[in-house]
Amino acid sequence: MEARDKQVLRSLRLELGAEVLVEGLVLQYLYQEGILTENHVQEINAQTTGLRKTMLLLDILPSRGPKAFDTFLDSLQEFPWVREKLKKARKEAMTDLPAEQEQMISDDSMRNLGSTTSIYLPTSGFLEN
Repeated sequence: MEARDKQVLRSLRLELGAEVLVEGLVLQYLYQEGILTENHVQEINAQTTGLRKTMLLLDILPSRGPKAFDTFLDSLQEFPWVREKLKKARKEAMTDLPAEQEQMISDDSMRNLGSTTSIYLPTSGFLEN
């Protein structure tokens, strides 16, 4: 699952939990599409409340591969208002992404400098790592 989609799930976690998304066909659809395993379904169903079931589902989804978020959206046929809220949050996250990506690229570039890289510092010349 993309970082943006993980952030969307995290930012709407409490709202999604209040919807008790696991009642109905959501789990079965996710299982049918290979996003959840049989063990996941059993573990979720073993939870004592709808809120706990939904929270466990939200904990599992981010680790279930690149199609997990889109398949989760597809599973929400019984919850069209939730699906629309997630799509809207995802779209907003996409418009905010370029600045975040620039910073991540910059941070990664600095971290990935090799030990033999020279960095020119205007006040002192070259610094050998």
